[in-house]
Amino acid sequence: MKKSLLIMGMMMFILYGCYYDKASLVYPSTGINICDTTGVTYSNTITGILNANCYTCHSGTAAMGGGIKLDTYTGLQVYINNKQFLSSVMQDGSVPAMPLGGSKLSACDLNKIQAWINHGSPNN
Repeated sequence: MKKSLLIMGMMMFILYGCYYDKASLVYPSTGINICDTTGVTYSNTITGILNANCYTCHSGTAAMGGGIKLDTYTGLQVYINNKQFLSSVMQDGSVPAMPLGGSKLSACDLNKIQAWINHGSPNN
């Protein structure tokens, strides 16, 4: 009897002491995506966003983009300075929403653009 109680006690200890946790259940996601806006640069961050979303129409001759060229820092600065670039990508209604016919840029990309502009839109 003692032996069977001892074995049963050890089995319970083993069964309750060793278990497999799913990280997603033990550490649930907060649903918050982190967007790092520190260290945003024109050459590494902004051109990547522009390349993925704007250069199809707004580079080279920019024939499809109404002659608006955004593939150079100087070309982009014109639209940064007159506030049309930010208004168009934020889709605030004051200028045509961009990207035309596409979905709005991600909140993270918009935050990165805003951070870069807030820091003076340096050519870095």
